[in-house]
Amino acid sequence: MRDIKVILCALDLSQHSALVAEHAVMLARAFSAEVVAVYAAPALTQYVGFHVPPSSIENFVGEIVSGAEQSMKEFVAEHFSSVMASGKVVNGYAAEEILNAAEEYKADIIVMGTHGRKGIDRILFGSVAEKIVKSSPIPVMTVRPAD
Repeated sequence: MRDIKVILCALDLSQHSALVAEHAVMLARAFSAEVVAVYAAPALTQYVGFHVPPSSIENFVGEIVSGAEQSMKEFVAEHFSSVMASGKVVNGYAAEEILNAAEEYKADIIVMGTHGRKGIDRILFGSVAEKIVKSSPIPVMTVRPAD
């Protein structure tokens, strides 16, 4: 088994993120690893063609990222205080950005939540977790939401 030194914890900063963080902390303690928590702010570039001025979109994305950075800072302080951890907010398509961050930080494992979508929701929204599991060159631990 590979040694785990860096855990990339992909979060959506929802209620479910606390449970995902618990699993990342458990692994970090067991392996004396560090955690890099990552939130991918949505890419809004697909709206440029809808007669919305690009500067408005850029300003809106800037506000989202700024708010997410503050939320991430608070989340890391609250949920990762017992391990070495840092937080990062990226902007773009979640699966792609999470995989890029895993490569950038030389992560040994990705810990992330699933939304447990089924049926039409899954068809419409897709699954970031599924895309990462299928594409990741490193192990991925998925955590389903608590009922």
